[in-house]
Amino acid sequence: MDAVTLKGDRGIGWITIDSPPVNALSAPVRKGLAEALDRAAADPAIRVVILGAAGRVFSAGADIREFGAPAASPDLPTVAAQLAAMEKPVIAALHGAALGGGLELALAARVRVAAPGTELGLPEVSLGLLPGAGGTQRLPRLIGAKAALGLMLSGLPVAAERAEAMGLVDAVVEGDAEAAAEKLARAHIDGIAELPTAAERGENADVAVWLAAVAEARGGLGRGRLPAPARIIDCVEAALLLPEDEGHVFEQTAYADLAAAPESAALRHVFLAERRAGHLPGAGDIGPRALDRIGLVGFGNAGAAVAAALLSSGSAVTMIEGDTETLGAALAEVAAHHDKAVQSGRLSAAQREAEWDRIEGSVDLRELERSDVVIVSGAEGKAEARRLLAEIDRVLRPGGILAVMGDGRGLAELAGATGRPDAVLALTTAQPFGKARVIEVGVTGETTAEVVAAGFRLVRRLGRIAVRSGVAGGGIGRRVDHALRHAMDMLVAAGASPYEIDRALAEWGYSRGPYQLADEAGLDDGNWLDAAFIAAGRGGRASGKGYYAYAEGARLGREDSDALSLIAMMREARGIQARPVGMREIQRRALAAMANEGARAFEEGAAVRPSDVDVVMVADHGFPRWRGGPMCAADQAGLLALRNDLRSYADEGDSFWQPAEVWDELIKYGRRFADLDED
Repeated sequence: MDAVTLKGDRGIGWITIDSPPVNALSAPVRKGLAEALDRAAADPAIRVVILGAAGRVFSAGADIREFGAPAASPDLPTVAAQLAAMEKPVIAALHGAALGGGLELALAARVRVAAPGTELGLPEVSLGLLPGAGGTQRLPRLIGAKAALGLMLSGLPVAAERAEAMGLVDAVVEGDAEAAAEKLARAHIDGIAELPTAAERGENADVAVWLAAVAEARGGLGRGRLPAPARIIDCVEAALLLPEDEGHVFEQTAYADLAAAPESAALRHVFLAERRAGHLPGAGDIGPRALDRIGLVGFGNAGAAVAAALLSSGSAVTMIEGDTETLGAALAEVAAHHDKAVQSGRLSAAQREAEWDRIEGSVDLRELERSDVVIVSGAEGKAEARRLLAEIDRVLRPGGILAVMGDGRGLAELAGATGRPDAVLALTTAQPFGKARVIEVGVTGETTAEVVAAGFRLVRRLGRIAVRSGVAGGGIGRRVDHALRHAMDMLVAAGASPYEIDRALAEWGYSRGPYQLADEAGLDDGNWLDAAFIAAGRGGRASGKGYYAYAEGARLGREDSDALSLIAMMREARGIQARPVGMREIQRRALAAMANEGARAFEEGAAVRPSDVDVVMVADHGFPRWRGGPMCAADQAGLLALRNDLRSYADEGDSFWQPAEVWDELIKYGRRFADLDED
C-alpha cells in the first residue's frame, strides 16, 4: 500500500497520508507527498487540493527511526516549501494530532480546518531542536511573534479550539474535517467563496510589538543551559527582519547547528531510549495474560493514585488492609482522588461512577482469590513479607502473579516462600508513585518471560515507563546511585567538602547534589560517612542538621563549619592528609563511577541494554536529561579516556574503580555503549 495517495474527484485533488500508526513523515511519506503535489499541480482538472490523513492522527511529525541520520531526499523543508508554493489552494484537514513536522506541513497550506479536540504543537525544543521545516518563519507570520514563541519555547500542544482563537487554524468544524474541507473546496470551485490568497503573511506586522515579544522571550531565558530556546528566538526575529526566503535559510542553519550539538544528541537518545525500554527482546511471541482484576495489599492512603490509575485503565481493583479504619481511609482517599479529577475536567461524573463500581475493599485476604495480579506493599521486615506472600499465595488463583513494591532485594527468598517462584516480581520506584516516571520490573532467575511481559503491561496500565532489571543491589537506579555516593564519599575523605561536591554536580546539571539529597531523605547508618554524622546527632533535615544546618521549617540548608570540623576529625583519625579536589575531578569521577556501575549492570544482565540505565537515571534519579544518562554521557566523553581514568583511580587501591570488561571490548572494536542497545 502506498504511503501517500492522490485521487481526483470533480476538481478536488485528495492527497492522503496513510502510514500507520501515526503517519510519521518518513522518507517514503515525504517522497509520496512530493510526487502527489507535482501531479496535482500538473493536472488541469484539479483546482483545489485537500491534504488529509488516514488513521487516528493527521501526523505526529518526524519518524523517530530517522533521528541522527542524514535525511533522505526530499527532506521535509523541501516538501513544505513545495506545498507552500502551490498556485492551487491547499486545504489541510486536521484530526487527532498535528505535531512537529505534521503541523509545519499544515502551516504551509493555504487553509487549515480541524476536527474538535485536535492537538497542535511544535515539541522540537524538548529534543534540543527547533522546527526546521519553516515553522519558525511561517508560524509568527500567521499568529504573531508572542504566541508563536509561546508555542515553540514550551513545546506544549494546544487544542484546536484554542488554536482557532490564536489564528493557527481557520476553523474548528463539527464532525469530519475532510468533509468540511470538501465543502470549502466546492464553494471555491463553484465561485461561491474565495479561499485566501497565497500572499506573504506578516507584511503588516507591528514591528514594535514583534520586537518587544522577542526581547521579552530573551529576557526570560535566564541561565538556561540548552541552546535551542535562544536559537528559536533568533529565528523568530529573523522572520521579521529578513525576506522570507532568507529567513528559511537562517532557520536551516540554526537547525543544523542544534542537530549537531551534544545536548540535542543526548535528548534524542533519551527520547528513543524511553520508547525502547518498554520493548523486551523476544516478547513479541508471548501471549497476553489477563490483567482484569488487580489486588492491592497494604498500601494505605498511598494506594489511591495506584488504584486510580488501574481503574482508569479498565481494571477492577480490590484493596486489602489490615483493619477497617485503614481500609476506610484508603477508600476515602481514592474517592477524593476521583473528585479532584472530576473537578479538573479529567473525568466526567459518569466515568467516576463507572470506575467506582470496579473497586472494592476488604480486610480478608480471601477476597484476592479471583485476582490476576496482587501487588503487595508495606510489609514490615523479611519475615513478615514472607508470611504475607505465603498467605496470599494460598488464596490466589493458579496463574496469578505476585508483585512486591520495593527495591527487590531478597526477592528470590520472598519468591521461595510461595508455591509460584516463577510468578513473583518486584516493582521499584525511586520516587513516590505520584511523582515516579519509571517503574523497574525486578526479576529473579526463575521469573518466566510471560510473567515479565505481564509486568510490563501492568506498568503501562499504571501510566509509567517499564524497565526490566535484576534485583541484585536493589535494581538499576539504586546501585548506580550508590556508586555515585561511594565515589563522592571517597572524595570527601580525600579532601573535598560535601558543599564542593554538591556545587560541582549542580554545575554539571543536577538539581540537587548527593549530600543535599541525603539530608532530605534522612541519613543512612549503613553508610560509613552518614553513620559518623548520625552519631554526632546530625541525622538530616528532619533533625535540623545533617551535612547542612537548617533553620526551623526551612527546606534548604546552609553550609556549616561544624560539619566540616567533624569531617576533618574523621580524616585525622584515619591518617588522611587532605588534598585539593577540583570541580572537574569531582565531575569526572562522578560520571566514571555511574557509567562503570551501569556497565556492570549490563554485563550481569541486570539491565537489558545500556540505554535502560540512562532511562532510569534520567527519569527519576536526577541525572540531567540533556546529558542523556550516564551511558550516553560516557559515549560523548570518549570511552578510551574514561576507561583510562577508571584504571588510574583503581591504581589508588580501591577495586570499586576496576573497569567492567565491556569497556575493553567496546574500545577494541571502536564501538560505543549505544551500539549495544537493542531495538
